[in-house]
Amino acid sequence: MKNIYKDFLDKAHSIYGDDFIPLHRPIFEGNEKKYLVDCIDSNFVSSVGAKVTEFEQKIAAFTGSKYAVAAVNGTAALHVALEVAGVKPDDEVISQALTFVATCNAISYTGAKPIFVDVDLDTMGLSPAALRQFLKNNAEKRPEGTFNKISGKRISACVPMHTYGLPCRVAEIADICTDWGISLIEDAAESLGSYIDKQHTGTFGNLATLSFNGNKVITTGGGGMIITNDEDLAKRAKHVTTTAKVPHPYEFVHDEIGYNYRMPNLNAALGCAQMEQLDDFLAKKTKVADQWSDFFNVRNIEFCDAVDGSRTNYWLNAIILNSREERDNFLKFTNDNGVMTRPIWKLMSQLEMYKDCQTDGLKNSLWLQDRVVNIPSSIPDGALKKQVSN
Repeated sequence: MKNIYKDFLDKAHSIYGDDFIPLHRPIFEGNEKKYLVDCIDSNFVSSVGAKVTEFEQKIAAFTGSKYAVAAVNGTAALHVALEVAGVKPDDEVISQALTFVATCNAISYTGAKPIFVDVDLDTMGLSPAALRQFLKNNAEKRPEGTFNKISGKRISACVPMHTYGLPCRVAEIADICTDWGISLIEDAAESLGSYIDKQHTGTFGNLATLSFNGNKVITTGGGGMIITNDEDLAKRAKHVTTTAKVPHPYEFVHDEIGYNYRMPNLNAALGCAQMEQLDDFLAKKTKVADQWSDFFNVRNIEFCDAVDGSRTNYWLNAIILNSREERDNFLKFTNDNGVMTRPIWKLMSQLEMYKDCQTDGLKNSLWLQDRVVNIPSSIPDGALKKQVSN
């Protein structure tokens, strides 16, 4: 394997140059500075401003959603999406243990408790077969909803995550959720620009959420978005994220406990500029992924790609090694030599705060945890067309 490690370093430097190579960095080669200055000159820098609405409209149009509601980050967006979908304290929410911790934290913010169901090996996202089997074995339908036969709690929602931008089999998951009367909220934090057939991820359920953290395909510095085709859910999400303030020219009336989760205009300005470049971002990331795929395929190392009928944004490229030992050796060698790589997340079911949550055994999740490694996925310097307005 040592020869492969050295070849990997050489390939990484051929793509990214001789300096330290991060996993994923933001790109600001468009109108970002101009739009930020426009915001400052307008004096609208906080949660009221034209760029927030414009960014929402751009995301809605790109994803094919009717409505988009901007939030301060993806975790806040998911928290509100769960709440407006009807998740209540003491409920249970099905998700995957193979995810970033924000998924489960958002569930916990509502007072609900996660249930962890296994993923498919080829998508690393929630498995519809595992979900169907879990519900068959552990759930029952009642007039007031679906209930866990073991805990006695209501199962009010399901949150699959499109891992690293790879679309999970969410259309099948949506059918299962409809059959069981469970709300479907897609965690599409990592999948802006990923599709199943011609339908964008995040448009299969009741709601979905996106993230625009600094390491995502596009960034607003910090930011998130709720997308939905349901007008009532969209209106309620916007109301709750703006402190539940009742519109009035000057009075401060709030009709429920809300959250100060509205995205500031400055962040939205970055987002508007980034959206102008998104198609180019995706095209360049695909070219990088193609180079990595060719490199690993000839060395009989599995490069993670979208399953047939779907298309990924190649947010974070990943490979699957043969063992935990091989994974750890690769991680140490590459990071010691200035090329950033990282393992997939520690399973949520192994974290202290979620160790008592119900699981289905998580066979595939455990297998992937020992073998998956992320590799550099940024757009190389100078690869983009300049898109700056005068």
